[in-house]
Amino acid sequence: MEKKSVWIKADEGGWEMQKERVTTGLESGADFVLVNAKDVKKVRELGTILVAAFSGEQASGADVTVIGKGGEGDGTKALPSEFAKASDFKATLLLAEKGLSLGSYVLIKNQHYEHFAAEIGKNCDYLIIAAKDWKVIPLENLIAELQQQKVRLIFGVKSAAEAKLAFQTLEGGADGVLLDSADPDEIKKTVRLARELELGKVELQNATLTRIKPLGLGERVCVDTCNLMHPGEGMLIGSKANGMFLVNSESEDSPYVAARPFRVNAGAVHSYIMVGKKTRYLSELRTGDAVTIVNSKGKLREGIVGRVKIESRPLMLVEAKVGALVISAVLQNAETIKLVGKDGTPISLAKLKKGDQVLVRLEAGARHFGKKIEETIIEK
Repeated sequence: MEKKSVWIKADEGGWEMQKERVTTGLESGADFVLVNAKDVKKVRELGTILVAAFSGEQASGADVTVIGKGGEGDGTKALPSEFAKASDFKATLLLAEKGLSLGSYVLIKNQHYEHFAAEIGKNCDYLIIAAKDWKVIPLENLIAELQQQKVRLIFGVKSAAEAKLAFQTLEGGADGVLLDSADPDEIKKTVRLARELELGKVELQNATLTRIKPLGLGERVCVDTCNLMHPGEGMLIGSKANGMFLVNSESEDSPYVAARPFRVNAGAVHSYIMVGKKTRYLSELRTGDAVTIVNSKGKLREGIVGRVKIESRPLMLVEAKVGALVISAVLQNAETIKLVGKDGTPISLAKLKKGDQVLVRLEAGARHFGKKIEETIIEK
């Protein structure tokens, strides 16, 4: 699924009233804030975030200039019978000619406004639509009408529940949502929802362990993230492109060390790690890179690498079968390293034995520079 953006609406009631929305949006990882032109500089002083601003003399400095407020877009001026005569429509064309990144704001009052939005959306980068009474039908119609256009459709919502519906309408859904809420929890929930929907889920299967063999010393990779993980949550790691094991985070205390829920002791340097729809080598990871965190239900979320530690440690070969398919991983030989059992419970490598079942992700096809391709490949 393509990236779903979250915009925070912060243009009414004065800056002091809207400042908290902007700050929460910044802290939560929202993509845009939508403010009045005079407040662009104030947003910049709070932190780094993309800024959309309703057009005005002080709109310079905004990443996106938005027309529609105080015009035909919000009903301040009546829509003419011919769209070519609408001032908002002409303003959009003028901004487009200047090469500016622009958006159009349209409040859907009736079908006439819906048609206006469809026409103006063909000439801008972002079409921001809102409705006093939240309805799915206008969104469905605009998604269908504009699916071949370059415009990104941003739908106005007042809660995370409405955002979820907007994102999932007609399968592809809106490209983003404009959240009109002062509730910090709703802002955080909406951003979290968008990130989860971007990644989606993977199907995990039960694999039966067939071989557990101690190896000699080798270099293994610890991935320390900027995120806290829970039991049953970790990363997908494997020695071959055909399948990966769910390696649990160090999210549980042991008799020897305290829990480090930010860490996945992931495996030998040659190993693959699943990152989004691609794979990477563990040895390639660097501070600031994105990684994919997976739980026992296959649900994905994004993590950020804070530190990578490569150290020489005793290693263990783990092999398992799903039907006739054999998959493998080389992990550090230590009791704190855990795979995830079929019931979602982490199982220490020291306690695993042949015949146990653990969760794995199978992958058809080969990989070329981390991308899935249709090619015959043999890995042993």
